[in-house]
Amino acid sequence: MNPPPAIATRRPPGPARRGGALWLLAACGALPFSVAADESCRPGAARADRLAGLGSRGELILASGRRAVLSDLRWPDEPEAEAAARAWLLPFRDRPLALTERGGEDRWGRRRVDAVTEGTEPADLAGGLIAAGLVHADPGEADTLCRPSLRALEAAPRAAGLGLWGAGAVEASDAAALTARAGRFTVTEGRILHVGERSARTYLDFAPRGAQGLTVTVQKRTWRRLAEHGLSAATLKGRLVRVRGTVEIGRGPVIDLGSRDAIEVVEGERALRR
Repeated sequence: MNPPPAIATRRPPGPARRGGALWLLAACGALPFSVAADESCRPGAARADRLAGLGSRGELILASGRRAVLSDLRWPDEPEAEAAARAWLLPFRDRPLALTERGGEDRWGRRRVDAVTEGTEPADLAGGLIAAGLVHADPGEADTLCRPSLRALEAAPRAAGLGLWGAGAVEASDAAALTARAGRFTVTEGRILHVGERSARTYLDFAPRGAQGLTVTVQKRTWRRLAEHGLSAATLKGRLVRVRGTVEIGRGPVIDLGSRDAIEVVEGERALRR
Protein backbone atom coordinates (compact mmCIF):
# COMPACT_ATOMS: atom_id res chain seq x y z
CA MET A 1 0.00 0.00 0.00
CA ASN A 2 1.44 3.37 -0.95
CA PRO A 3 1.65 6.00 1.81
CA PRO A 4 -0.56 9.07 1.46
CA PRO A 5 1.03 12.01 -0.34
CA ALA A 6 2.88 14.49 1.81
CA ILE A 7 0.90 17.54 2.81
CA ALA A 8 2.55 20.73 1.63
CA THR A 9 2.02 23.44 4.21
CA ARG A 10 2.93 27.09 3.98
CA ARG A 11 3.09 29.13 7.13
CA PRO A 12 0.93 32.19 6.63
CA PRO A 13 2.05 35.66 7.65
CA GLY A 14 1.99 36.36 11.38
CA PRO A 15 -0.71 38.55 12.91
CA ALA A 16 1.45 41.67 12.68
CA ARG A 17 1.91 41.27 8.91
CA ARG A 18 -1.63 40.44 7.84
CA GLY A 19 -2.46 44.05 7.12
CA GLY A 20 -5.41 43.78 9.45
CA ALA A 21 -8.10 41.16 9.70
CA LEU A 22 -11.08 43.15 8.51
CA TRP A 23 -10.74 41.49 5.09
CA LEU A 24 -11.27 38.17 6.80
CA LEU A 25 -14.39 39.29 8.61
CA ALA A 26 -15.73 40.61 5.32
CA ALA A 27 -15.03 37.26 3.67
CA CYS A 28 -16.92 35.53 6.44
CA GLY A 29 -19.96 37.68 5.82
CA ALA A 30 -19.04 40.13 8.62
CA LEU A 31 -20.25 40.01 12.18
CA PRO A 32 -22.58 38.93 13.63
CA PHE A 33 -22.09 35.46 12.15
CA SER A 34 -24.83 33.89 10.08
CA VAL A 35 -26.22 30.91 11.95
CA ALA A 36 -27.88 27.86 10.47
CA ALA A 37 -31.25 26.87 11.89
CA ASP A 38 -30.03 24.08 14.15
CA GLU A 39 -30.43 23.74 17.91
CA SER A 40 -26.79 22.75 18.39
CA CYS A 41 -25.80 26.03 16.70
CA ARG A 42 -27.86 28.30 18.93
CA PRO A 43 -25.40 30.88 20.28
CA GLY A 44 -25.00 31.24 24.02
CA ALA A 45 -24.10 34.37 25.91
CA ALA A 46 -21.00 36.16 24.64
CA ARG A 47 -18.15 36.51 27.12
CA ALA A 48 -14.61 37.77 27.24
CA ASP A 49 -11.54 35.64 27.92
CA ARG A 50 -7.92 35.23 26.84
CA LEU A 51 -6.04 32.43 25.13
CA ALA A 52 -3.57 31.01 27.64
CA GLY A 53 -2.34 28.11 25.53
CA LEU A 54 -3.22 25.22 23.26
CA GLY A 55 -3.95 21.63 24.20
CA SER A 56 -4.03 18.62 21.94
CA ARG A 57 -5.86 18.86 18.61
CA GLY A 58 -6.32 22.60 18.83
CA GLU A 59 -8.02 22.73 22.22
CA LEU A 60 -8.15 26.30 23.51
CA ILE A 61 -6.89 26.64 27.07
CA LEU A 62 -8.37 29.88 28.37
CA ALA A 63 -7.11 32.22 31.07
CA SER A 64 -10.34 31.67 33.01
CA GLY A 65 -9.42 28.00 33.39
CA ARG A 66 -12.07 26.90 30.90
CA ARG A 67 -11.34 24.80 27.83
CA ALA A 68 -12.97 25.14 24.42
CA VAL A 69 -12.69 24.05 20.81
CA LEU A 70 -13.30 26.19 17.75
CA SER A 71 -16.66 25.44 16.18
CA ASP A 72 -17.10 24.21 12.60
CA LEU A 73 -13.59 23.06 11.81
CA ARG A 74 -11.68 19.80 11.68
CA TRP A 75 -8.25 19.86 13.31
CA PRO A 76 -5.77 18.21 10.91
CA ASP A 77 -4.64 14.62 11.39
CA GLU A 78 -1.22 14.97 9.74
CA PRO A 79 1.58 16.02 12.17
CA GLU A 80 3.08 18.62 9.80
CA ALA A 81 -0.30 20.24 9.14
CA GLU A 82 -1.16 20.09 12.85
CA ALA A 83 2.07 21.90 13.70
CA ALA A 84 1.34 24.61 11.12
CA ALA A 85 -2.16 25.19 12.55
CA ARG A 86 -0.73 25.48 16.07
CA ALA A 87 1.91 27.93 14.84
CA TRP A 88 -0.83 30.10 13.33
CA LEU A 89 -2.84 30.22 16.57
CA LEU A 90 -0.07 30.69 19.14
CA PRO A 91 0.65 34.38 18.30
CA PHE A 92 -2.86 35.15 19.58
CA ARG A 93 -1.92 33.99 23.09
CA ASP A 94 -2.73 36.55 25.82
CA ARG A 95 -4.86 38.65 23.46
CA PRO A 96 -8.43 39.44 24.61
CA LEU A 97 -11.03 37.24 22.91
CA ALA A 98 -14.77 37.63 22.43
CA LEU A 99 -16.23 34.12 22.68
CA THR A 100 -19.66 32.93 21.59
CA GLU A 101 -20.53 29.43 22.80
CA ARG A 102 -22.37 26.88 20.64
CA GLY A 103 -24.51 24.17 22.24
CA GLY A 104 -23.66 22.36 25.47
CA GLU A 105 -20.46 20.93 26.85
CA ASP A 106 -18.92 17.83 25.30
CA ARG A 107 -17.85 14.74 27.27
CA TRP A 108 -14.57 16.48 28.22
CA GLY A 109 -16.26 19.58 29.61
CA ARG A 110 -15.42 21.76 26.62
CA ARG A 111 -17.63 24.15 24.68
CA ARG A 112 -17.61 24.77 20.95
CA VAL A 113 -16.99 28.46 20.44
CA ASP A 114 -16.60 31.18 17.87
CA ALA A 115 -13.55 33.22 18.90
CA VAL A 116 -12.71 36.73 17.66
CA THR A 117 -9.89 38.89 18.98
CA GLU A 118 -10.98 42.18 20.46
CA GLY A 119 -9.53 45.51 19.40
CA THR A 120 -9.40 47.75 16.34
CA GLU A 121 -8.38 44.90 14.01
CA PRO A 122 -10.44 41.86 15.08
CA ALA A 123 -9.35 38.46 13.79
CA ASP A 124 -11.66 35.46 13.50
CA LEU A 125 -9.64 32.41 14.62
CA ALA A 126 -11.64 29.70 12.84
CA GLY A 127 -12.00 31.76 9.68
CA GLY A 128 -8.30 32.59 9.66
CA LEU A 129 -7.23 28.96 9.94
CA ILE A 130 -9.55 27.94 7.10
CA ALA A 131 -8.56 30.88 4.87
CA ALA A 132 -4.90 29.91 5.32
CA GLY A 133 -5.67 26.34 4.20
CA LEU A 134 -4.57 24.92 7.55
CA VAL A 135 -7.85 23.26 8.54
CA HIS A 136 -11.05 22.16 6.81
CA ALA A 137 -14.56 23.34 7.61
CA ASP A 138 -16.45 20.49 9.25
CA PRO A 139 -19.66 20.36 11.32
CA GLY A 140 -18.32 17.41 13.32
CA GLU A 141 -21.13 15.67 15.19
CA ALA A 142 -23.57 18.53 14.51
CA ASP A 143 -26.24 18.28 11.82
CA THR A 144 -25.00 21.34 9.98
CA LEU A 145 -22.34 24.02 9.94
CA CYS A 146 -23.24 26.80 12.33
CA ARG A 147 -21.47 29.27 10.03
CA PRO A 148 -21.93 28.08 6.44
CA SER A 149 -19.75 30.96 5.22
CA LEU A 150 -16.69 29.17 6.62
CA ARG A 151 -16.89 26.53 3.90
CA ALA A 152 -16.82 29.27 1.27
CA LEU A 153 -13.52 30.51 2.74
CA GLU A 154 -11.89 27.30 1.48
CA ALA A 155 -12.17 28.47 -2.12
CA ALA A 156 -9.10 30.76 -2.13
CA PRO A 157 -6.61 28.36 -0.47
CA ARG A 158 -7.95 25.50 -2.59
CA ALA A 159 -7.36 27.48 -5.80
CA ALA A 160 -3.88 28.50 -4.61
CA GLY A 161 -2.93 25.04 -3.36
CA LEU A 162 -2.20 26.29 0.15
CA GLY A 163 -1.66 24.03 3.14
CA LEU A 164 -3.96 21.03 3.19
CA TRP A 165 -5.01 21.84 -0.39
CA GLY A 166 -1.47 21.48 -1.70
CA ALA A 167 -2.19 18.06 -3.20
CA GLY A 168 -5.78 18.92 -4.15
CA ALA A 169 -8.79 16.85 -3.19
CA VAL A 170 -8.47 13.07 -3.47
CA GLU A 171 -10.33 11.70 -6.48
CA ALA A 172 -13.31 9.59 -5.45
CA SER A 173 -12.45 7.05 -8.16
CA ASP A 174 -8.91 6.53 -6.78
CA ALA A 175 -9.48 3.54 -4.50
CA ALA A 176 -5.77 3.16 -3.69
CA ALA A 177 -5.37 6.77 -2.54
CA LEU A 178 -8.55 6.58 -0.46
CA THR A 179 -7.56 3.24 1.09
CA ALA A 180 -4.23 4.78 2.11
CA ARG A 181 -6.20 7.36 4.09
CA ALA A 182 -8.25 4.82 6.07
CA GLY A 183 -9.24 6.20 9.45
CA ARG A 184 -8.41 9.78 8.46
CA PHE A 185 -10.58 12.77 7.62
CA THR A 186 -10.51 13.33 3.86
CA VAL A 187 -11.95 15.73 1.32
CA THR A 188 -12.67 13.94 -1.94
CA GLU A 189 -14.25 14.94 -5.24
CA GLY A 190 -15.93 12.92 -7.95
CA ARG A 191 -19.00 12.32 -10.04
CA ILE A 192 -21.85 10.28 -8.60
CA LEU A 193 -22.52 7.46 -11.05
CA HIS A 194 -25.23 5.59 -9.17
CA VAL A 195 -27.66 6.32 -6.32
CA GLY A 196 -29.15 3.37 -4.47
CA GLU A 197 -31.98 4.25 -2.09
CA ARG A 198 -32.78 1.69 0.61
CA SER A 199 -35.07 1.81 3.61
CA ALA A 200 -32.33 2.47 6.18
CA ARG A 201 -29.71 4.26 4.10
CA THR A 202 -28.80 5.50 0.64
CA TYR A 203 -25.62 4.60 -1.26
CA LEU A 204 -23.78 7.03 -3.54
CA ASP A 205 -21.34 5.21 -5.82
CA PHE A 206 -18.46 6.99 -7.56
CA ALA A 207 -17.06 4.08 -9.60
CA PRO A 208 -18.63 1.97 -12.36
CA ARG A 209 -20.18 -1.30 -11.26
CA GLY A 210 -17.50 -3.91 -10.71
CA ALA A 211 -14.75 -1.29 -10.25
CA GLN A 212 -13.22 -0.01 -7.02
CA GLY A 213 -13.94 3.50 -5.86
CA LEU A 214 -15.62 5.48 -3.13
CA THR A 215 -19.06 4.65 -1.76
CA VAL A 216 -20.78 7.26 0.39
CA THR A 217 -23.44 5.97 2.76
CA VAL A 218 -26.19 8.33 3.91
CA GLN A 219 -28.32 7.41 6.89
CA LYS A 220 -32.09 7.90 6.55
CA ARG A 221 -32.20 11.01 8.76
CA THR A 222 -29.38 12.74 6.88
CA TRP A 223 -30.91 11.76 3.52
CA ARG A 224 -34.12 13.46 4.62
CA ARG A 225 -32.15 16.59 5.52
CA LEU A 226 -30.53 16.58 2.09
CA ALA A 227 -33.95 16.28 0.42
CA GLU A 228 -35.12 19.33 2.37
CA HIS A 229 -32.33 21.26 0.64
CA GLY A 230 -33.04 19.98 -2.86
CA LEU A 231 -30.55 17.09 -2.96
CA SER A 232 -32.15 13.81 -4.03
CA ALA A 233 -31.39 10.79 -6.18
CA ALA A 234 -32.61 12.70 -9.24
CA THR A 235 -30.58 15.84 -8.54
CA LEU A 236 -27.38 14.09 -7.42
CA LYS A 237 -26.91 11.36 -10.01
CA GLY A 238 -24.31 12.41 -12.56
CA ARG A 239 -23.27 15.50 -10.59
CA LEU A 240 -19.74 16.41 -9.58
CA VAL A 241 -19.63 16.72 -5.80
CA ARG A 242 -17.20 17.30 -2.95
CA VAL A 243 -17.53 15.05 0.10
CA ARG A 244 -15.77 15.29 3.45
CA GLY A 245 -15.57 12.69 6.20
CA THR A 246 -13.50 9.87 7.66
CA VAL A 247 -12.56 7.07 5.26
CA GLU A 248 -13.46 3.56 6.42
CA ILE A 249 -12.82 0.33 4.57
CA GLY A 250 -15.58 -2.13 3.70
CA ARG A 251 -15.56 -3.88 0.37
CA GLY A 252 -13.84 -0.69 -0.72
CA PRO A 253 -13.34 2.84 0.68
CA VAL A 254 -16.46 4.21 2.39
CA ILE A 255 -17.42 7.55 3.90
CA ASP A 256 -20.54 7.74 6.05
CA LEU A 257 -22.01 11.19 5.44
CA GLY A 258 -22.27 12.86 8.83
CA SER A 259 -24.39 15.88 7.88
CA ARG A 260 -25.96 17.69 4.94
CA ASP A 261 -23.02 20.12 4.90
CA ALA A 262 -20.54 17.27 4.37
CA ILE A 263 -21.50 17.16 0.68
CA GLU A 264 -21.63 19.99 -1.83
CA VAL A 265 -22.27 20.11 -5.55
CA VAL A 266 -19.24 21.65 -7.28
CA GLU A 267 -20.41 21.54 -10.88
CA GLY A 268 -18.92 24.54 -12.60
CA GLU A 269 -15.99 24.91 -10.20
CA ARG A 270 -12.42 24.19 -11.19
CA ALA A 271 -12.54 20.83 -9.44
CA LEU A 272 -10.15 17.89 -9.15
CA ARG A 273 -7.00 19.99 -9.29
CA ARG A 274 -3.98 18.22 -10.72
